[in-house]
Amino acid sequence: MKVEPSHFLISALNLIYMAFQNSFAVDEYYHLYNRGTDKRKIFLSPRDYHRFLFLLYLCNDNAAVDMQKVFRSVKSFSDVFSSERGDRLVNIGAYCLMPNHFHLLVREMEEGGITIFMKKLLTAYSMYFNIKYKRTGGLFQGVFKSRFVGRDEYLKYLFSYIHLNPIKLIQPNWKDQGINNLSAAKLFLQDYKHSSYSDYLNISRPQKSILSREVFPEYFEIPDDFTDFINEWLTFGPKEL
Repeated sequence: MKVEPSHFLISALNLIYMAFQNSFAVDEYYHLYNRGTDKRKIFLSPRDYHRFLFLLYLCNDNAAVDMQKVFRSVKSFSDVFSSERGDRLVNIGAYCLMPNHFHLLVREMEEGGITIFMKKLLTAYSMYFNIKYKRTGGLFQGVFKSRFVGRDEYLKYLFSYIHLNPIKLIQPNWKDQGINNLSAAKLFLQDYKHSSYSDYLNISRPQKSILSREVFPEYFEIPDDFTDFINEWLTFGPKEL
């Protein structure tokens, strides 16, 4: 038996997102993130990660998303990321999905774009998750969190902070004690399929179309620049900015 989404929940989300409408400015950069309520896992299977990736691409459009229509018109995972879209609401420069939270680095393209995009993304994913796992109520810990990126130094730092998140899965204490095995850490990051790390190494994959790298500063002209940047953070450890 399917568990239908609560109309009360959707109405409450609408009110919360309306409060965010004027919190962002066009052409500015923001770090967006959130975790599961009570720190619960929000991705329980590879299919869950795939659905969120689909939504990162498909919800970045002013039009409503009809997932049934999308799945009727595509034949494979890669086909989703070549589906036609209208004008984008935001530019996405980096992302990372972790078992119980996510990080996005975005630039707002039109007034209210971030608010509309995040409302579509998180509502659609919550509905999918609740129906699949036969649960009700909010999936995420309140409305999404945001941080304005006003300095170039901080913007560049976020490309390391976001992409290095998965290291915690193999060495939770790495920030305090340093990396135990640098080669293993780099290989793990490259093989981690739920972030944009591979896209900065120019590894060909369909979800690369989620990103709009051209509107972000060109910190990494070639993959080696990105590799050197990550190596420095892994070797000398992170610092807060």
